[in-house]
Amino acid sequence: MSTLPPASPSPERAPRLTVIGTGYLGATHAVAMAYLGFEVLGVDIDQRKVDLLNEGTVPFFEPGLPEKLDEALASGRLRFTTDLDQAAEFGDVHFVCVGTPQQMGSEAADLRFVDSAFTELARRITRKVLLVGKSTVPIGTAERLTTLVQEISPLGAELEVAWNPEFLREGFAVQDTLHPDRLVFGVTSPWAEDRLRAAFEPILAEGTPLIVTDLATAELVKSAANSFLATKISYINAMSEVCEATGADVVQLAEALGLDERIGSKFLKPGLGFGGGCLPKDIRSFKHRAEELGIGEAVAFLGEVDAINVRRRLRTVALIRQVAGGDLMGVRVAALGAAFKPDSDDVRDAPALDVARMLYLEGAIVSVYDPEASVNAHRVYPDLEYAASLDQALVGAEVTVLLTEWQEFRTADPAQMGEQVRTRTVVDTRNALDADRFRAAGWDYWALGRPHTAPVPVQVVVSNRSQAAGRVVDKSADLPC
Repeated sequence: MSTLPPASPSPERAPRLTVIGTGYLGATHAVAMAYLGFEVLGVDIDQRKVDLLNEGTVPFFEPGLPEKLDEALASGRLRFTTDLDQAAEFGDVHFVCVGTPQQMGSEAADLRFVDSAFTELARRITRKVLLVGKSTVPIGTAERLTTLVQEISPLGAELEVAWNPEFLREGFAVQDTLHPDRLVFGVTSPWAEDRLRAAFEPILAEGTPLIVTDLATAELVKSAANSFLATKISYINAMSEVCEATGADVVQLAEALGLDERIGSKFLKPGLGFGGGCLPKDIRSFKHRAEELGIGEAVAFLGEVDAINVRRRLRTVALIRQVAGGDLMGVRVAALGAAFKPDSDDVRDAPALDVARMLYLEGAIVSVYDPEASVNAHRVYPDLEYAASLDQALVGAEVTVLLTEWQEFRTADPAQMGEQVRTRTVVDTRNALDADRFRAAGWDYWALGRPHTAPVPVQVVVSNRSQAAGRVVDKSADLPC
């Protein structure tokens, strides 16, 4: 896939764009579209967030986005405001990118922010423009919003709604926006399709596949995609449970399955499971909406997908308790990772942070280190201990647990790590570490879904005069344990 920026939009066709909501999705979309050459106005009710973005500061961690923000601001094509009146006057195509979190006490999506964004825009719009939803919503939302905005807007039925689902991966959001693997337009008229084609002209010019469909199908694409990915992750983690009961190796199993081109290896990675602000709440919302429509049985399996995923966290704590001798009270644990995935500071529904918290509640002394997410993690669980570096987290640890597979952890030297800890015991919940390297450095290596093998004794050449010069002896008993 190309890493070069797509061609600039045609000046005579390029619409002016607004992006309503400057969270993870909205800020990335606004920056990317301005980088492509469009005039973009980002809108948010949070003045602090708007000020940060106008100053060139991204209020979350996403590789490559700060540099693109600087370029977009310097071009003069991008600015941010809290003024919806200004946005309504400015934009030809309005992208709504606000959050749809899970409702408190329910599996349903909370659509208050989406409804508010469309409603407040519609009140202010007096000329023919296109309102485009990018938020992940239950099927039927776009049709309902169409009725709502046409009742509110002075334009009436002339105001159209389209849906353009997003497929961003945290850590790769800039690439996924500039060079997506597909675009989906849910529209109700040729005019709406034309407006979206103009808004994505540089990306379509690269040959990006485009699906033009109805509103309901466009909404369903995102829910179905996330449900499939979640199912694939939970499937291999279910196989991990089978491996634990039978002595099989889930990593080798996943490798063998992935070589089948009908299955493929992507998302077939056994470990602690998925989290974040998308997959967990999206599969729950999808299941809830299907039940509302009277077709709950069709996606009932998503309940088990969710349960398998949650069970991985409990199984991880059980494994750590086991390797600690059956009781976590007073055991010092180095928890490596807090974000739900590497290259992100997102701790929403993060398995890593959830496990660290459960260890703490069982009496463990937990020191958490994450290269980017410690600040956010501290806001969620301020009672945990947070280290400023990997070395600091490791000091005195009796059990070291890899919870998020940051590259810093994957490439760390097991021998140097061993010098910091009290006991060389590691639990790899992501199957991301080089087990042979750790065992060779005297570590007792444990992983979910894999047979446990004793560490390789460390061989040290001893030059002590009381022993024969050059004699090789087993010094593994002298290692911190």
